[in-house]
Amino acid sequence: MTSTHTLQKPEAFLDVIQERRSVRTYDPTVKISREEMSEILKLSTLAPSSSNLQPWRFLVIDTPELKEKLLPIANNQQQVVEASAIIAVLGDVKSYEKAEKIYKQAVEAGFMPEETAKSFIERTVEMYSSLPSEVARQIVYTDGGLVSMQLMLVARSKGYDTVPMGGYNKAKFVEAFGISEQYVPVMLIAIGKAAKPGHQTTRLPLEDVVFFNEMK
Repeated sequence: MTSTHTLQKPEAFLDVIQERRSVRTYDPTVKISREEMSEILKLSTLAPSSSNLQPWRFLVIDTPELKEKLLPIANNQQQVVEASAIIAVLGDVKSYEKAEKIYKQAVEAGFMPEETAKSFIERTVEMYSSLPSEVARQIVYTDGGLVSMQLMLVARSKGYDTVPMGGYNKAKFVEAFGISEQYVPVMLIAIGKAAKPGHQTTRLPLEDVVFFNEMK
């Protein structure tokens, strides 16, 4: 018997992984509709997160004026103004405030008994609200990285290209775009259609990066 969860076309998934490149030159005439962008982001949010708190928040910057505003903050990287949009991935250090909504949705979907959800809400809020600031930030960095990779793969599956960007002034970005202290900048992701293919790169052999049972 074949499981309904079995991936029907694993080769297509492998193509997405192998074809993804970091693209830095985009066709500025290509626009991604709000509808398609929303679909990309919705699929991206299927990524895992700590206690399923989904701390990612996305600021989609797609107007010419705001991309020009971002350009000097992002070290004048030309993809900022050429790409269809720049997605700022942020981490919400108070994501526990949505625990009740998240777990009530699970109850409504039939995934969890109401009493279990109530217990989860109480424990989750108590634990996450008392975390040291650095620990809370580390959690959202990790979850932000997971959702960012998923976003880039979803984009490639839909024929778009991306590049993750860590080279920008986070302090100036926060100030320029009015980001509150509740949100931690994780990275910027340029998304659009490549005007020039991304450079092919090599990877270290597995024996350089994989260890079994002990580090050598």
